[in-house]
Amino acid sequence: MKAKQIFKIILFVVLFLGVVAYITYAMLDLSGGDPKEICTELSLVVEENPHADFIDAKQVEKMLQDANVYPKGKLMKDIDTRQIEQMLKADNFIESVECFKTNNGMEVGKGKVCVRVKQRTPVVYVLPDNAAGYYVDAEGTVIPNTVYAKNIVTATGTIAQEFAREQLAPFGAFIQSDSFWDNQIEQIYVSLNSKREPVVTLVPRVGDQTIYMGSLEKYEKKLRRMRIFYEKALVKVGWNKYSRFNLEYDNQVVCTKREKRQ
Repeated sequence: MKAKQIFKIILFVVLFLGVVAYITYAMLDLSGGDPKEICTELSLVVEENPHADFIDAKQVEKMLQDANVYPKGKLMKDIDTRQIEQMLKADNFIESVECFKTNNGMEVGKGKVCVRVKQRTPVVYVLPDNAAGYYVDAEGTVIPNTVYAKNIVTATGTIAQEFAREQLAPFGAFIQSDSFWDNQIEQIYVSLNSKREPVVTLVPRVGDQTIYMGSLEKYEKKLRRMRIFYEKALVKVGWNKYSRFNLEYDNQVVCTKREKRQ
């Protein structure tokens, strides 16, 4: 046999063995790696939220322990990452969870589980007449009352939870996302008109003026109109000249002048 043929055969065998080794490694990796590998490290991160400090890493760790799904010390093959995600996402303060396994460096038997938690972001604190307060996020999810939310606009008055979830939630999210209105508006007051329909009045952070919205239909268009009026007119005549602004009517800002004191 010629040397060239022998070389080809050796090369084929090496390549074949390499492919077999890779497939074996890939199957082992997909099946969970070394069946005796133990989780020696838990990387737990709770994303910072400028509007809420509902939970921290220690609380999440305790939740895992109480639910008997705490991964550290368990065999990696026995750790169900989906179960961990579902358990944590059931909490009212948590919006999403990502959990996955990874190899801790190149040391055999050194497993690591990573958990990343995103808190819900409240957009309105709802304080109905004669009822307990609660928060809602942008999706309308009700969040239990807590002292750990901050810089949130407050809605008071006659507020049904359905109205809070379906209309106040997207409206509050809009205010929170707009730096101008987020700095301007402190309170949302909800009352019922003659037809027993909810109508909204906004209370600015500075001064004693009010902005009457009427219904929250087309709220973005209404506030855009008010902002243009503010930037083009009120900066010249002064904000304090008026006591009330009415945005109920299309393409208008109806102003009520402040009564002069005697």
